Amino acid sequence: MATIFYTAATLDGFIADEHDSLEWLMRQDIDMEDESAYPHFIAGVGAAITGATTYEWVLRETGTWEYEQPTWVLTHRQLPAREGVRIGPADSATELLAIHDEAVAAAAGKDVWCVGGGGVAAALAAVGRLDQLHVQLAPVLLGSGKKLFDGALDLRLVDVVRNRNFVCTVYDVVT
Repeated sequence: MATIFYTAATLDGFIADEHDSLEWLMRQDIDMEDESAYPHFIAGVGAAITGATTYEWVLRETGTWEYEQPTWVLTHRQLPAREGVRIGPADSATELLAIHDEAVAAAAGKDVWCVGGGGVAAALAAVGRLDQLHVQLAPVLLGSGKKLFDGALDLRLVDVVRNRNFVCTVYDVVT
């Protein structure tokens, strides 16, 4: 069991453009049968932790929260609730650690996915609860947008494979 920040990014380090669009990502060629692709990853996920921007984006784009796994949304905003989703703040390290512990328990031996932007991933890293980053790098340069990660972090490259247009990397967080 690990807590993993699994995401796609452009070569210049953005996960979305300045309007939170993922249009650049949807144009890319990827083999969804490959072990590096999302279906293989999500099969090993038992719970998720995300921020408000990602949660709102998924609801806006799909009309639903499409994940079956129990999810914690870290925010002070009033957001529409969905079955299996807990919405609330994590104002301190103690609160974030408690939420992470709940997510680990709910995951029942599977991985915890840090969904979406780098702010939540950075917060988990800051309290020592981020184990890995899985970053699928696309051959796109946006020039600006939402950064991959908010903060500094030392990593160790564990694996790298090619999946059509993507360079799929796995890094361990160095503690």
